[in-house]
Amino acid sequence: MPDIIQLLPDAVANQIAAGEVIQRPASVIKELMENAVDAGATNIKVIIKDAGKTLIQIVDNGCGMSETDMRMSVERHATSKIRAANDLFAIRTMGFRGEAMASIAAIAHLEIKSKRNEDEIGSALTIEGSTVISQEPCACSNGTIMSVKNLFYNVPARRKFLKKDSIEFRHISEEFQRVALVYHDIDFCLVHNGKTIFQLPKSSLKLRIINVFGKSYSERLIPVETETSLINIKGFIAKPEYARKQRGEQFFFVNGRFIKHPYFNHAVENGFSELLPEEAYPSFFLYFEVPPEQIDINIHPTKTEVNFQDRKAIYSIIVSAIKQSIGKHNITPSIDFDQEQSMNMFPPKDISEIRPPQITIDPDYNPFKTSGQQKAIDKTHFKQDLSNWEMLYDLAPKNNHERDNRQEEFFSPQETVESSLSQGKSAFGYIQIAGKYLISNIKSGLMVINQNAAHERILYEKLLIDLEDKNISSQQQLFPQNVHFSSDDCELIKELKPQLVSLGFDIEPLGNNTFVVNGTPANMPENENINHFLEAVLENFKKNQIELQNNQKVNLALSLAKNMALKPGKILQNEEIVSIIDRLFACQVPDTSPSGKRIIYILSLQEIDKKFN
Repeated sequence: MPDIIQLLPDAVANQIAAGEVIQRPASVIKELMENAVDAGATNIKVIIKDAGKTLIQIVDNGCGMSETDMRMSVERHATSKIRAANDLFAIRTMGFRGEAMASIAAIAHLEIKSKRNEDEIGSALTIEGSTVISQEPCACSNGTIMSVKNLFYNVPARRKFLKKDSIEFRHISEEFQRVALVYHDIDFCLVHNGKTIFQLPKSSLKLRIINVFGKSYSERLIPVETETSLINIKGFIAKPEYARKQRGEQFFFVNGRFIKHPYFNHAVENGFSELLPEEAYPSFFLYFEVPPEQIDINIHPTKTEVNFQDRKAIYSIIVSAIKQSIGKHNITPSIDFDQEQSMNMFPPKDISEIRPPQITIDPDYNPFKTSGQQKAIDKTHFKQDLSNWEMLYDLAPKNNHERDNRQEEFFSPQETVESSLSQGKSAFGYIQIAGKYLISNIKSGLMVINQNAAHERILYEKLLIDLEDKNISSQQQLFPQNVHFSSDDCELIKELKPQLVSLGFDIEPLGNNTFVVNGTPANMPENENINHFLEAVLENFKKNQIELQNNQKVNLALSLAKNMALKPGKILQNEEIVSIIDRLFACQVPDTSPSGKRIIYILSLQEIDKKFN
């Protein structure tokens, strides 16, 4: 029997490595931007076409490469940063595995142009599928130009699983931001299909965050800074009132490298304890400085996972740093004794009438002895109270026959209750509890309706109809409002604009991540901050896009319904209760909200009886 174990060809081995390192166009951009940073570049430009599927080009003014280094850079496990195994525990640079360039060259058409400062002329290298096509001298500026064309051209199965351009671009933008947020002393630029998306000049860290995510962040951020023998932490957190419904702007950086760490996420949330609403997550940009020998970043090909030797101690330091920052900047609620005047500060009209206060006492008073007159007063007062209590029993049924008639009146929530409400019996038919629930007596027990979930279902089904009709009236704003978004959200708004217009939004781009809102839907909540409202809608949209994979119309209707629905604690008038009940039972699915919450719950008489046994 012949031997069956053999070494894989280099081209195949590189394609296997590419499956770990290069998952999508965003992975290429991450690796090449990190290489440009390690090359000492002060200006990095990223140019992409068709969300990176057609072209990814990184232009930097770094140190450049010689002809030999250029050829070696595309070999597997070739790196300038590691010489011995111990070097892995003292890494302060970005790319060090030596797999990225070889992996990219294995699954794309790669062209490299590079020139060092001391060289008179540069060199150009062309590779297709790990095969060197040519290498020759060329004229170019100092630095390196990496051009990756036709990604996954020879791995059609991988290319087929790439998402549509808008989703792939979103991933590219995330990777771009992660690098740009660390190196705020480098000029960055991102161009997509000939349009400049980001133009980030060298700046302070806070200004870099504002330039990336929008001007609204200038008033949201509060600084965090602490130094210990174990770890140094600096950065910014967003004020609690700007917490979001999903984990959006949450960034950890360790020694200049973006990482994901759920354990530390929990530490930040713990630092915000009792300041955040339910199901809300804080935004933060935290930068850790840790001795390299105390962490291990060589545990995942993408290097976004890191092991810490003293993670429990770091957890406590993070919680303390967050709480200290919140307390220092007076974010926690406090009692302001200057807001209320405990005494009248105005002088009396006639000063001559001022008299010193007098206190009269009865030295013979006995608290255990009551005069006849006092007894008469107490008796009369007690009798009046009894008459008030007796009034409550006037509402009670006088006999079993009357009680049965009243139960029959509230038997069916869909027929009898609805008709009774329409006849003006809403005050008797339903009561509102805690601004959250509508409760009614029915034959089998009590019916409880979640008013928030009910309103969400009503709005969702109406919005779906509105999206099909496309004739919704817009309520024009007396004073048009400018709203600012992050670059990712701007692209998403442009993508959703036809649907938003169908629902009554009159919104136009102004440039620089800014839009002007001239009109809003007529049924939009009053006194709503349009900027915050649209941000929340986009957050829910992105969350649903990942979890539910809905089409755009369904997703948008779901997101808008969730944000336009009545908030818990809203006190309703009788007419509003009637309207909600009428519209709820006219819905196609009246018992479940579009987000999966239960709307109606029947508390049976048997369950109630058990509570009293």
